Amino acid sequence: MTIRAIVTDIEGTTSSISFVHEVLFPYASRELRQFVRTHHRHPDIARLLDDVRREAGETDASTDRVVDILLHWIKEDRKATSLKALQGHIWRNGYESGDFKGHMYADAVAYLRRWSEQGLRLFVYSSGSVGAQQLLFGHSDAGDLRPLFEGYFDTQIGHKKHSDSYAAIANSIGLPAGEILFLSDVAEELDAAQDAGMRTCQLVRDDAVAVGSHRIATGFDEVIIGRDS
Repeated sequence: MTIRAIVTDIEGTTSSISFVHEVLFPYASRELRQFVRTHHRHPDIARLLDDVRREAGETDASTDRVVDILLHWIKEDRKATSLKALQGHIWRNGYESGDFKGHMYADAVAYLRRWSEQGLRLFVYSSGSVGAQQLLFGHSDAGDLRPLFEGYFDTQIGHKKHSDSYAAIANSIGLPAGEILFLSDVAEELDAAQDAGMRTCQLVRDDAVAVGSHRIATGFDEVIIGRDS
């Protein structure tokens, strides 16, 4: 079955893990309290703060207490949709003010452009919010890469280690799962995608060690697009 679409993860796949953990997370942690104090009355931010209160089981938590909860979630890398959305708002300020640019592996940029020119449909699926994904690709160190992608998915469509999420993505894209290739550095995510019928390839970059039984590539230049991908 021919591959007609590619869905890619971000962290450890198109972009270095160190960028997320050494740049983005610390920036959000530093700016979070002041950002929330400044914007907590804005309807969108107030809604997200209420989502945090509900998820934490502290519906009467003060604004400062909510910030403490969020900082704890950042430390434990919790995949909470409300946290990811708030981080996205903070990162927007950082990107737009030029505090940093989104890291991209050169091979990822080159091959995403090549695949787009070849007519492959490109999508992103990351635990970071859709807004945060668009910021990273829009303010990348390789320029604005957003025109390459047809769509973006985050945890609102489902957990990345659940096969139902990938079935939902295939349904949204409008292609049989077998015509979609999923790229990620995480074996459990690839397992879930494979269970949903997608083709898979594991990116093993830097000092990472391959686990699982998926096709392996150390860069996008080693990703094989074909019937047996």
